[in-house]
Amino acid sequence: MCRIAGIANPTLTNDAIAALVAVMCNTLKNGGPDDEGFYTNESAKLTLGHRRLSIIDLSSSGHQPMHYQQDRYTITYNGELYNYLDLKNQLISFNCKFTTNTDTEVILAAFATWGELSFNKLQGMFAFAIWDNQAKQLFLVRDASGIKPLYFAYSVNNGLAFASEVKALQKVPYLNIPNPNWQVYFMAYGHLPEPITILKDVQPLTKGNYLKYDACNNSFSIHCYKQFYFIEKLQNKNEVIQKLYASLNNAVKSHLISDAPIGVFLSGGLDSSIIALLANKHHQKINTSSIYFENEQYSEQKYQNEIQATLNCTHAQHLLTETDFHQYLPNIIEAMDLPSCDGINSWFISKYAKQSGLKAVLSGIGGDELFGGYPSFNRINITKNLQSIPASVLKLSKLTDSKQLKRLAYLSIPGAIGKYLFLRGQFVPNEIAKQLNASEIEVWNILQNQPIVPNIEHLSAKNQVSWMETNLYMQNQLLRDADVMSMAHGIEIRVPFLDTNFMEMAFQISSIIKYAGTRGKQLLIDAFKNELPTSIWNRPKMGFTFPFKEWLIHQQYSQNTFGSNTKDAHQKLVNNKIHWSQFFTIYLMESNKFNGK
Repeated sequence: MCRIAGIANPTLTNDAIAALVAVMCNTLKNGGPDDEGFYTNESAKLTLGHRRLSIIDLSSSGHQPMHYQQDRYTITYNGELYNYLDLKNQLISFNCKFTTNTDTEVILAAFATWGELSFNKLQGMFAFAIWDNQAKQLFLVRDASGIKPLYFAYSVNNGLAFASEVKALQKVPYLNIPNPNWQVYFMAYGHLPEPITILKDVQPLTKGNYLKYDACNNSFSIHCYKQFYFIEKLQNKNEVIQKLYASLNNAVKSHLISDAPIGVFLSGGLDSSIIALLANKHHQKINTSSIYFENEQYSEQKYQNEIQATLNCTHAQHLLTETDFHQYLPNIIEAMDLPSCDGINSWFISKYAKQSGLKAVLSGIGGDELFGGYPSFNRINITKNLQSIPASVLKLSKLTDSKQLKRLAYLSIPGAIGKYLFLRGQFVPNEIAKQLNASEIEVWNILQNQPIVPNIEHLSAKNQVSWMETNLYMQNQLLRDADVMSMAHGIEIRVPFLDTNFMEMAFQISSIIKYAGTRGKQLLIDAFKNELPTSIWNRPKMGFTFPFKEWLIHQQYSQNTFGSNTKDAHQKLVNNKIHWSQFFTIYLMESNKFNGK
């Protein structure tokens, strides 16, 4: 797992380009602490940069950018390819030669053999750039599940720039132009939905897509190589349970490939317990890492103890205190790439994993989104009915004092966006307008403009929720937070639930089977209940959260550092008039991190 950056700019000198890429890579050094490398092609006005976190083939032969086929192809790569050994064997049969044991070289050989068709053969999490020196073309590629981030900017005058994090692109002077609307999206969503970033000209490459840049004529095009579709063809529950078990077992097994210490985040919930259970089958003594609290209302220590007692594992438990929270909150905010109302938990669990000597950790992200683990799955039918109310009536909900009723206004936006913001929105447009000194009409226009999402009305009601939770909440918040917060500590988070083969299987399960039962994720429970302790699956759902409200109430840093908006929001938090995540949203907006001070 690494960090990547690059610039192809026809108007700058090669020295200027190389200097900018060096600065970008230095900004990304926490995510790649083990090595640094650069490649410059002077005729193309191109420099590629790389920061390395060594996971597979820890030797110097894994140095990047890496070259292949007499230097025709050069790659800078961030990710892990879980089927690289199978692909390597196939490529050897095509007479491909290998000089390293890395998955990086396999990607190069695959591209040299199959060209753009190779991207769909890659199973893993990745974001990479490949330069074809003969064709004078640069390819940017992002994995189909959107696990690894990749941002880019293009203009006729300044060509193409890309990086693993937006903060690296902020170091490029001609790209450091703020997006004037980012605060509107942040207040509405609690994150920035793709394609929005804090920079006007910078956007993420869409998952499952690749960008093809022609250096000869300074032009680019974007192509889709992989998408997941809901095709409800698996109708037999016994068959589904067998397929689910086997597919997730294979995913976990493949995700354990590592030449560095690896473990599992064990929260004590269903998803992480299943991942730990399966990892234990394939790893002689798996490492598990957990957080617990003194306040039993939030602590899951007893569940962690019960699952780890069934495993042959080395279990590290870490007590997280309010003192730790106050001490490290400034560091957590500094680690953020794009603003998020969450991510604090990922920062701490990654910190403790690092202290335990781990470099890669498996996570249960994806289980809730794919199998119905959120309250939104139970609220979708009433949500669909409410969306049929005339927009003018829905917008009157802003006059109420209830946060949930206020969000009815969002249902005036048709389709998935309206439903999602009703179910998960932070602030409603009149609140956003007041906070930003803007007109309410302007806020509505901005929120209806982007993001542009497909029509999902043809899906079953709960598959619509699965689509929204996967492509909006998980994509823009959970995965982004997990990536930047883990890489801040030089830790790689792997997500077996988002394995390509497993996701394709999950999307084929009939809704009637997938979401049946008296409990959320009943199908996952049925597939693993004979191996899990009863207490793990027969318990109330508890989100992976902290005593945020109590700690933020006591947070002197937040009360005294920033301006009147934060102080006013803090008083509302104390008076129980806003949720802690709403307070944290305003807190971040007024901090030095994102407001350009």
